[in-house]
Amino acid sequence: MIKKISRRKSVALEGLESSIGSVHPRIQALYAARGITHAQQLSRSLKDIHSPDTLKGLAAAVVLLKRAVVEQKRILIVGDFDADGATSCALCVLALKAMGVAWVDYLVPNRFEFGYGLTPEIVEVAKQQQPDVIITVDNGIASIDGVRCAKEAGIAVVITDHHLPGDELPQADAIVNPNQLGCDFPSKNLAGVGVIFYVMAALRSALREDGWFVKMSITEPNMADYLDLVALGTVADVVPLDHNNRILVHQGLQRIRSGKGRPGIKALIEIAGKNEQRLVASDFGFGLGPRLNAAGRLDDMSFGIECLMCPSQSLAREMAIELDALNKDRRSIETGMKNEAMALLDQLDVVNGAEMPWGLCLYDPQWHQGVVGILASRIKEKYNRPVIVFADASDTEIKGSARSIAGLHIRDALDAVANANPDLLSKFGGHAMAAGLSLPKQNLVAFQQAFDAEVRRLLVASDLQAEVLSDGELAAADQSLIMANLLREAGPWGQHFPEPIFDGLFNIVQQRLVGGSHLKLVLMNPDDGQVIDGIAFNIDVDVWPNDSIEQVRVAYKLDVNEFRGRQSAQLLIEHLEAVS
Repeated sequence: MIKKISRRKSVALEGLESSIGSVHPRIQALYAARGITHAQQLSRSLKDIHSPDTLKGLAAAVVLLKRAVVEQKRILIVGDFDADGATSCALCVLALKAMGVAWVDYLVPNRFEFGYGLTPEIVEVAKQQQPDVIITVDNGIASIDGVRCAKEAGIAVVITDHHLPGDELPQADAIVNPNQLGCDFPSKNLAGVGVIFYVMAALRSALREDGWFVKMSITEPNMADYLDLVALGTVADVVPLDHNNRILVHQGLQRIRSGKGRPGIKALIEIAGKNEQRLVASDFGFGLGPRLNAAGRLDDMSFGIECLMCPSQSLAREMAIELDALNKDRRSIETGMKNEAMALLDQLDVVNGAEMPWGLCLYDPQWHQGVVGILASRIKEKYNRPVIVFADASDTEIKGSARSIAGLHIRDALDAVANANPDLLSKFGGHAMAAGLSLPKQNLVAFQQAFDAEVRRLLVASDLQAEVLSDGELAAADQSLIMANLLREAGPWGQHFPEPIFDGLFNIVQQRLVGGSHLKLVLMNPDDGQVIDGIAFNIDVDVWPNDSIEQVRVAYKLDVNEFRGRQSAQLLIEHLEAVS
């Protein structure tokens, strides 16, 4: 899929300059292009996060959980098998223990045996531990049957979730989800770990008001101690970094940078080869998150949760090494699946000529169920269209993981397909950009046709043109270590608050392949002869290196490269195209 470089519209800085005049003018322009209009939106102080008062269901949840703490009820956390679910689960267990709960444990459904959420089958497993209360984290909003089974067994249920609700809500004792109908909480973008952070913070406050900590001679927990988990889960789940989430992520980063991160996160940072003192939000997404997710994809996310909760640095390091090994296995499986997927797509081209489905659905009975989401992301990146990848869940059912592009809300698209074809899907759920679904294997062809038709209804052909959105040219004088550091500290950058990308013309001085698929470049600015290093990851090795190409237009992020204690500016190349 050919990409094009487009530029963001410039935004007038009048009023903004006087409000944040101490900020570098180039950074001011970047902020303005991302909707920042006044200094308050740049605050990264914890006191400026939204009040929990408008979170629907929070008061009921706190009343129930406070009684459970005081009466020493048995509390079981039911989590999810991704990084958001793991951090949510770890935070909830650690916070409840710190508040004096004598019996608290967790249960994460094995994705290969039970699937997602609080299902009736998981309730049967949970009943063996005889809990008085179940708290769901990062799931539960669609668990109609599971909640009913738990209630029938006499177990109270508190749902904490952030996924979009369906037409029917489970009959839980309390539901805390900023996306449920009637919730006035200003940020709808909290990750699951953000939701449970708010719930635990409110519970801590209620217990303090009742004198619980004094009465029990318990040191009142500092909720800021859990912000490293909040930051990791928020970025890894790729939720939009609105102002509230940016504060939470920044505060978590600051704790880690100052050496206050928990041992498990320190170990993941070390094994990912990152610098703890210079950690940025993207390191969560590309360094720590994949290693944590590998446990849930290939094995059991409980191992990842135990790493996050581990109090011993040496033991956490051993666990991080095992998670890293799982991630390497995941990469190997992914590579094989990607090669097979490309072969399938080549066959589509042979059959359909240049016309490829707008909504791609791929399936192979040998594919690994835990890796289909990553494969869907890779194919989406290559072909810039909504993609669903399926794998076998049983002899008769398949499970799919969906990834979308700008302009198409994938969960709503699946909802439209389901409404138009009532018997096609078994179940589905998710977000705007990612979703999961199940359907009978015999319905695959019909679903492929219905999904492609729905995508064509929602998009136009130009939406399938991949685009790199640039913040414009960066003057040669600003292609410096000073500017690179300013940009790192101006974040946290992430979903819907994107890290700045610049573009410009460069002459190629040197080019070579490193690591099998990465292009290392030495580039020269043609205006003043300034030379700077650049690297493009996972390039097309059939095209690059190419000594016949002397000049390129490059879209890039300006970053800091650290090598043997020396720092230098380098270009992280998002896209390059030959000019001559």
